[in-house]
Amino acid sequence: MTETPAAKVPFGKSDGFRRFKLALKRLIGREPRLQLDLNCPLEKFGVWAVCPELLHEGGVVYSLGVGEDIDFDLAMIEKKHMQIYAFDPTPNSVDWLEQQGLPAAFHFHPWAVAEKDGSFLLYPRLLKDGSRSETMYTLLPEGADTQGAVEVPAKTIASIVQDLGHDRVDVLKMDIEGAEYGVLDGLLASSLRPAQLLIEFHHRHSGLDKSQTVAAIEALGSAGYGLADISSSGREFTLVLKSALKKGASN
Repeated sequence: MTETPAAKVPFGKSDGFRRFKLALKRLIGREPRLQLDLNCPLEKFGVWAVCPELLHEGGVVYSLGVGEDIDFDLAMIEKKHMQIYAFDPTPNSVDWLEQQGLPAAFHFHPWAVAEKDGSFLLYPRLLKDGSRSETMYTLLPEGADTQGAVEVPAKTIASIVQDLGHDRVDVLKMDIEGAEYGVLDGLLASSLRPAQLLIEFHHRHSGLDKSQTVAAIEALGSAGYGLADISSSGREFTLVLKSALKKGASN
């Protein structure tokens, strides 16, 4: 696996230490035990690993839940010449992105991506001191106090593809605070099969469970995806459509 150069990080945040912590969490049952079942060359961009042989100039990346971190998206534009379609309905993200000087290949839509079209509520994350975050939201409330919830417009992947006129998605990346399970159900119910899925699973959040992540990985496996990478923190997963990999190898 190749990795883009990064500044030196403290030992407590190093890959080695994170992998040690992940192993302990698996040992005590806090994290699922999952095995990689696909061996393909990967390139790392921050916490995200991609299979570069399946990327092509002008390819389409759907980036769900960008917050105030678009480093991966900008790298895909600069280094791989991809077209980024970013989606995030949270007010802070919309405001922040409006202030950025974004390249022409970065296309933003203030929509949530969900299991069905319509709208739903997002709830502020609770911080360690008990206060509500002004920037981070989650699909499920993390306490009895639901003050600060915001209603956001939502579309399914299938609706978005139709609305934007895309016939394929090369990479689907999602960091959507627990909504990934419903989105994946909707994706599997559709005919769309992105070549690569980059997913941060949030089973560690209140109201969610690691069994949901295991079930999602198994369902994706049945749909033809192989698990190619798990990040050192155990949060970010890369799955690759096996048929796309075989097709790329034959070209």
